[in-house]
Amino acid sequence: MDSHKLMVKSNNSQRSFHNRTSNFQVGVILDLKSVVGSMGLSCMSIALSDFYSIHSNYSTRLSLHVRDSQEQAIEAAAAGLNLLKDVKVDAILGPQKSAQANFLMDLGDRAQVPIISFSATSPSLHTRTPYFVQAAQGDDTQVGAIAAIVKAFQWSRVVMIFEDSEYGSGIVPYLSNAFQDVNAHISYKSVFPVSASDEFILKELYKMMTLQTRVFVVHMSHTLGARLFLKAKDIGMMEKGYAWIITSGLVDLAYLMDSDVAEAMQGVLGVKPLIPKSEQLRSFSSRLKKKSLEKSPGIGRADLSIFGLWAYDTLWALAMAAERVGLKEPPKTLENSTVNLNVSDLFNFGNSEVGPKLLKAISETKFEGLSGKFRLIDGKMGSSSYQIINMVGNGQKEVGIWNPSLGIRRELNWNTTTHDTSSRENMRSIIWPGDSTVVPKGWEVPMSGKKLRIGVPVKAGFTDFVRVAKDTQVNARIISGFYIDVFKSVMEALPYSVPYELLPFENPDGSSAGTYNDLIYQVFLQNYDAAIGDITITANRSKYVDFTLPFAEGGVISIVPITYEDANDIWAFLKPLKKELWLTSIAFFFLTGLAVWILEHRVSSAFRGPPSQHVGMIFYFPFSTLVFAHRERIVNNLARLVVVVWMFVILILNSTYTASLSSRFTVQRLQPAITDVSELIKNRDFVGCQEGSFIVDFLRKKGFDDSRIRTYTSPYDCDEALSRGSKSGGISAFYDVIPYSKLFLSKHCDKYMTVGPTYRTDGFAFVFPKGSPLVADVSRAVIELTENGKIMEMEQHWLRNEQTCAGPDDNMNSITISLQSFKGLFAITGGVTAVSLLIFIASYLYKYRDFHRRVSNSRITIWSKVVAICRHFDQRDLSSGQPQDKLPESGISPNTSSENSVQPPNLPRNHSNSNEIVSSAPEELHDATTATIHSSNLEDMSAVKHSGVILPSA
Repeated sequence: MDSHKLMVKSNNSQRSFHNRTSNFQVGVILDLKSVVGSMGLSCMSIALSDFYSIHSNYSTRLSLHVRDSQEQAIEAAAAGLNLLKDVKVDAILGPQKSAQANFLMDLGDRAQVPIISFSATSPSLHTRTPYFVQAAQGDDTQVGAIAAIVKAFQWSRVVMIFEDSEYGSGIVPYLSNAFQDVNAHISYKSVFPVSASDEFILKELYKMMTLQTRVFVVHMSHTLGARLFLKAKDIGMMEKGYAWIITSGLVDLAYLMDSDVAEAMQGVLGVKPLIPKSEQLRSFSSRLKKKSLEKSPGIGRADLSIFGLWAYDTLWALAMAAERVGLKEPPKTLENSTVNLNVSDLFNFGNSEVGPKLLKAISETKFEGLSGKFRLIDGKMGSSSYQIINMVGNGQKEVGIWNPSLGIRRELNWNTTTHDTSSRENMRSIIWPGDSTVVPKGWEVPMSGKKLRIGVPVKAGFTDFVRVAKDTQVNARIISGFYIDVFKSVMEALPYSVPYELLPFENPDGSSAGTYNDLIYQVFLQNYDAAIGDITITANRSKYVDFTLPFAEGGVISIVPITYEDANDIWAFLKPLKKELWLTSIAFFFLTGLAVWILEHRVSSAFRGPPSQHVGMIFYFPFSTLVFAHRERIVNNLARLVVVVWMFVILILNSTYTASLSSRFTVQRLQPAITDVSELIKNRDFVGCQEGSFIVDFLRKKGFDDSRIRTYTSPYDCDEALSRGSKSGGISAFYDVIPYSKLFLSKHCDKYMTVGPTYRTDGFAFVFPKGSPLVADVSRAVIELTENGKIMEMEQHWLRNEQTCAGPDDNMNSITISLQSFKGLFAITGGVTAVSLLIFIASYLYKYRDFHRRVSNSRITIWSKVVAICRHFDQRDLSSGQPQDKLPESGISPNTSSENSVQPPNLPRNHSNSNEIVSSAPEELHDATTATIHSSNLEDMSAVKHSGVILPSA
């Protein structure tokens, strides 16, 4: 239907409903010669008829004014000016392309007229102005579905192919973010001009063939896309191993392509919006096919385009919005579709009164359309689920459905509670390019035919794990070793074949071309495709290359010579116990003796006497328990408890010491010549490591000077240097990684040992360039070989003749007993002793509380108070009921004990109790106290009568 017929129909409709309807003037700007434009116009024509046949009682009508933009942005802008200035439209449907919408939306914003497009899908359009309505799902809504496909097949790298236009570049940032969310990287972006020549297309395709990535995401118009796939098939890029994903724009219009294009696109995956099936959709599709308009080629040959459905729903939404706005005054005149523009007043048009109301009404319109639910969110169609399509034969096969919240499913209502929504198992079988059913791995060695160049370090010694030897018969290099076999087994375990060649990292004369860091840097420069061998993962190296998971344990240890302990040392008897244990034991001997003396002094004659005897008893009593039973009688129950616990401690300590000392005198003990790094640095000793190893940097960080670090090329040199020692031109310690250290010690088990901590490193791994897709697959293969024991079998094969060294460490574990072993024991005896003393002191203070109160309240010096209390404590307590037996072998009777020293000589024997207490105090306290005591307060001293203080005889 051309524009003239639509105008006639609109005018007739206006005259028919002149008395009871209000017409809304709607401009339509489309590329009428294009498939999408002609289809959209036909669908809007049917929609207009369907809507008003159903809603014949509505008081509003839409009058369409069609303009052809002729696929040019400037023509679309000119048509928009004509509609806004001359026709004074209330809304504009279109334009068709994103580039045209960029011009037109600014005009609509100035005139406050809604610009509603059902085919411009660039994500950046709807943010420019509120008067642009994107009545189609933007391209950004499909990036989640594409990223989900990439994640499901575990592709780590993709190539993006898009056209250089508003439509093509608008999706790029959204796709980049989506791929980043699924840990996929974009290895290359190929930008095609809209009018790209065949030569340009071939050049770009050949460039992409040299890449390792084999997953391509295509976003371009169907005309350019058809040419791209034809050329890709011609040069062999639609064969087995390739994976192609196309966006919804190409999928929707794929039926328009010729049969040779359809054949070229076999095995391509794509996404397109999910259209719910309904009876209305089937009826509309049938009527549209029967219409068979001349300007809509292709309609009737395949499924209906989503753009046609969006055009249908958009016109329905606009008609519903017009009805909500209500009646308005019709325009005075309606111009024909001819464009008559005057440059002088090009933008001389006023603001629409109906436009803002119409924009608000359509933004609030919601209904179930042919394409699904029509609902605008911030001026843009809400997102929905997407079909995952496989191009097979002459049609499209649905292999899955992607939902923004549920992920990939086989069917929309399929229960996925027990499935991984990102798994390929959630999709039906797929036919890949080349009529293959094998999932492409996503990368391949470039088709240049070259093998992967694998660098191998060259070493003069330490060749048990990596060996590069020269075969003089064939004049070739033979590369072997334990770690070389590990690499070969890993490559064989990959699910695909990777051709490679091993290349020694050497100079023309066969010597090493540099250190391990130099070899890794050559991988960074892409002179090698990988590097293998005994290469340790370090933080600095990881800045330049990627490492696989380690296949051998890491860690750096120190190897030092063994020395033997001298059993004839005059101080050998002190060595069974460490210094801190000796000091702690002596301290507890003294504290236990002091505690027993305090507990027994007032009640037992064995713990009384002159001060020298007191000190001797404190030291003598606990030590006597070591060799014989003590003869002193223990009277106080608290003292008995302390002694019992102490005897238990003595028993264990004595037994342990005896066993350790006996072992030292009967078994020869090994000990390291050097114990730790700080001792080496302090003594400025020389240390060694392998030549070219990262351990040189490791030792620098530990504090060693470069002048004190020596490198060696063979185990023999290391053995000789360790044997000589630093003072004789050798080294005091040799540092190496754990695998080499174990091998070295197995050959010299009786000469060397490891000391100090194991410094953690991440082990040996294979090296690949940054971003290499091989890293993940090789790492998985390493895990598989480790779990099934293959690596252990290879280790036993290569190192089966090497003796296992138990190492001298086992003989060193119990050389000297530390305090740690007796902390619990000392805690028990200390706790029991402390509690017993607290109970005793509390009982003593309570029993003689009146005396202590009197002393505390007296007006004498603090020192005199302390002396008075100490003399009172020193007196014999006979109230306990213990007999006053003589001290054995002391020649001192109980009546001549130390109490006599505090009895003034001029006091009579029958002195009152109150004066007895005072007499036992110092002279100053005696004078102060007797001056205040008189007959009126003697009753207050009655409590002192029971103090238990007994005056000695004269």
